[in-house]
Amino acid sequence: MQIDKETLKKDFKRKLTALYAENISSASAFHKYYAISSLVKDYSSEKWMNSNDNYSNKEKKQVYYFSMEFLIGRLLGSNLLNLGIKDMCKEALAELGIDLDELLEVEHDAGLGNGGLGRLAACFLDSMASVGIPGHGCGIRYDYGLFEQKIVNGYQVEIPDNWLKNGNVWEVRREDKAVVVKFGGEVTPVLENDRLSFKHENFEAVLAVPYDTPIIGYKNNTVNTLRLWSAETIDKDFDFDSFSKGEYTKAVEHKYSVQSISQVLYPDDTRVEGKILRLKQQYFFVSAGLQSIIRTYKKMHKPINKLDEYIQIQINDTHPAVAIAELMRILVDEEMLEWDEAFKITTSVMSYTNHTILAEALEKWPINIFKKLLPRIFMIINEINERFCKEVYAKYDDLNIVHDMAIICDGYVKMAYLAIVGSHSVNGVAKLHTEILKERELSKFYNFFPQKFNNKTNGITHRRWLLQSNPKLADLITKNIGQNWIKEPIKLINLLSYSKDKNFQDKIYEVKQANKAQFSDYFKSKHGVTIDPNSIFDVQVKRLHAYKRQLLNVFNILDLYYRLKDNPSLDIVPRTFFFGAKAAPGYYLAKQTIKLINTVADLIDNDQAVNGKIKVIFLENYSVSLAEKIIPAADVSEQISTTTKEASGTGNMKLMMNGAITIATLDGANVEIRDQVGDDNIVIFGMKKDEVMEYEKNKSYNSTEYYNKDPRLKRILDSLVNGSLGVPTSEFSDIHKYLLANNDEFFVLKDFASYIDAQNKIDELYKNQGKWREMSIINIAHSGAFSSDNTIKKYARDIWRIVK
Repeated sequence: MQIDKETLKKDFKRKLTALYAENISSASAFHKYYAISSLVKDYSSEKWMNSNDNYSNKEKKQVYYFSMEFLIGRLLGSNLLNLGIKDMCKEALAELGIDLDELLEVEHDAGLGNGGLGRLAACFLDSMASVGIPGHGCGIRYDYGLFEQKIVNGYQVEIPDNWLKNGNVWEVRREDKAVVVKFGGEVTPVLENDRLSFKHENFEAVLAVPYDTPIIGYKNNTVNTLRLWSAETIDKDFDFDSFSKGEYTKAVEHKYSVQSISQVLYPDDTRVEGKILRLKQQYFFVSAGLQSIIRTYKKMHKPINKLDEYIQIQINDTHPAVAIAELMRILVDEEMLEWDEAFKITTSVMSYTNHTILAEALEKWPINIFKKLLPRIFMIINEINERFCKEVYAKYDDLNIVHDMAIICDGYVKMAYLAIVGSHSVNGVAKLHTEILKERELSKFYNFFPQKFNNKTNGITHRRWLLQSNPKLADLITKNIGQNWIKEPIKLINLLSYSKDKNFQDKIYEVKQANKAQFSDYFKSKHGVTIDPNSIFDVQVKRLHAYKRQLLNVFNILDLYYRLKDNPSLDIVPRTFFFGAKAAPGYYLAKQTIKLINTVADLIDNDQAVNGKIKVIFLENYSVSLAEKIIPAADVSEQISTTTKEASGTGNMKLMMNGAITIATLDGANVEIRDQVGDDNIVIFGMKKDEVMEYEKNKSYNSTEYYNKDPRLKRILDSLVNGSLGVPTSEFSDIHKYLLANNDEFFVLKDFASYIDAQNKIDELYKNQGKWREMSIINIAHSGAFSSDNTIKKYARDIWRIVK
C-alpha cells in the first residue's frame, strides 16, 4: 500500500470522525492518538494478513517464542518507523496543527514485564519480523502491568498499573480462536483397544481468549503476531440465582476467580495461594498456545509426526517449561502417538533459554501443589523423570548423581531440569554465563548432554534504542557512513574511522549535550527539579536486586559526599547520579535500598556545601518509554553486578550504543563489550570470576574485615545506623546487618575500593574531552555487534534450523 501525505491527512480526519464524530479542533489528545494509531494498524493489516497467508501457503517453518513477559513499551513510534512513514506522518499532522511528539507521549506503556527478560522478548520479536523470520510471541494479556511505582517520603509505594484503562488500540480480540484450559480434577487410566488412555474428570475449565498484536518488520512486508491470552469463564459470568437471594459476592466470585489468572504479572508467591496462581498462569498460556499451534498446523494437512519440521518453540526462561509436558499430553493423549515417538518430536520442537545463575531463580514447584492443580501433567513429568533417571543410572551407576539430576526430587518438580531434558537446545545468554552453566550450575547436565548446550549472547534492537530513541545521533551517523547500518547494524563499525576526527568528536558531543538538555527540560517540567546538563550523567537503570549492587553505587556517592565535606575545593566534574528501578513488592532489602537512595538524595540537596557538585535523582516508575529518554542522555553506564551473577544484561548494550562509557565488572555481556571495544575504552573494576568462585567455594569471605580496615567504609556503614543521614537510627539497620552480620552476600565491601578507583578514573577521563569523545565513538561503532538482529539470525541458524 502506497501512502502519501495527502492520503494520510484525509484518512486521519476520516478515522477521527468515524471513531468519535469529532473534528480536529474539538478532539482531545487521546482521541487524536487513538485515531492515528488505529490508522497505522489499518495500514499494516494487509501486510499482516499476507504474512500469515504466506506462512501457511508456502508451508514455512514457524517459531513461537513462549514468555511470561513481553515488555513492548509504546508502539506508535516504532510502528510508524518500521512502516517507513514516521517523518511523513509528522509532517502531515503538523500541517493539521498536531504535534506527533505530543501524541507519542499519550500512549500508555504496556508494562507486561519486569526488566531484561521481557525487554529481550520484545527485541527478539522486532528482530524476527525485521529480518523476515516467521516468528510469533505467546504470553499472557495481563489486565494490570507489574505495578506503577510512586515514591512517597522516599519509599516505594505500589499502585495498580491499569494500562488497559482506555483500551489497547493495537490488539485484535480473536474470540473464534479461543481454547479451553483444564485445571484440577481427577485423571483415571483406562484401557481401551489395548491402549492405555487417560480420562480427565471434575476439572475446572477456563476459556483462553487470544488477543493478537501485529509486530511490524522494518521496511519489509513481514508482520508477525504477538498473541496474548486472557482468561474468561466458559459458561456464565454471573450467577443470577445467587444474586436474587442477595448473595451478591457469590454471584460473581467464579468470574473473578477465573479472571485472576490473567489479572497481574507475578502475583506474590510467598503464600500458597500465590504459588498456585503463578503455576496456573504458566500452564494457562502454555496450554492455550500449544493448542492454538497444533490447530493451525493441522490446517496444513501435514502428519503430526512431522511437527518438528514446521514448528519450533523457544522457552524463555523456566516459566513456560511446562510446555514440554503439555505437548507430550497432546501428542500422546489426543494425537495417539506412542511415547517414544512423541518424546522425540517434543525434544526436537522445544528449545530452552536459561537466564539465570541464581539458584533461587531456577523454578521448582512443591509436588503437592503441582499434582493437585495439573494431575495429568504431573503424571507425564513423572514418566519423563523415571525414564531419564534410568538413563542416568545406566551411564553412571551412581544413585547420588541420579538424585542430583532428577526432575522430581525432594518434594519438588524442578522446571529447569525438565526444560533441559525435554529440549534439543539449552542456551546461555552471554559467553561467561554459558561457561558457568557448563562448569558449575548445570555441569552434570552438560556432561550428560554436551551437544545440547550453546551460547547465544543477548542483543537489543537498534531500531528502537538508537534510530527511534536517539534521532539526533542516528542522523549524524547516517550523514557520515550512509544508511546501510539501519538494515545491517554491524556496519556501525565504519564509525571507527571518525573516532579521532576532531570535527566528528565535536558533533558527537553536541548531540549528547542536546540530549542531556532535552532530558533536563523534560524532568523539570514533570517534577519541578533542576538538573545541570553540564554535569556528568551517571546512569544505573535496571531491576533492583542485591546482586546488581545499587548499594555499591550509593556507597560511592556517600564517599564522594564525605570527601567534598572534608575538602570543599576537591576538583571534580559535577555529576548527576540517576537510578531507575522497581523493587519486587515482597523484596524488603530492595525497597530499603530505594529509601536509602532517596535519603542520600535529600541529604545532598539540603547541603549547600556540595550543592552543584553532585546530585542524586531517582527516576520514579522506570519504564521503556522513560528508558528511551534517559539512555540517549547518559554519559556513564553503571554495570556493576557481582561477577558471575548477571547472566548477560541488555541495558549495558543500549547505553553503549548511545555513546555512554561503561564502568563494569567482568560479568555477563560486559566481558564481550570489553572484548569488542578494548581495555582502553571501558573502565573495569572488581573481582574476577575465579576470585568470586573461590570465595564461595571456601566460604572464606569476611565482610567485617573490610569494614574494619577501610575508614571510608566504616564511615559509610556507621552512617546507616548513627542518625547522620537524618533518619531514625533503625531505618537502615537491616541493610547494615545484611552487609556485616550476614556477611555481604554479593561482595559489596570487597569491591568497594576498586570501584572508588574506577569512579575516580571516570572523572579524570571526562576532563580529557578529546579522549572521552573518542571512547564514545568507539563504543557506538562496536555496538552493532550487539544488535538482536544478529542474535536472532544465530538462533535461526543453530537452534531453529531456519536458514536466514
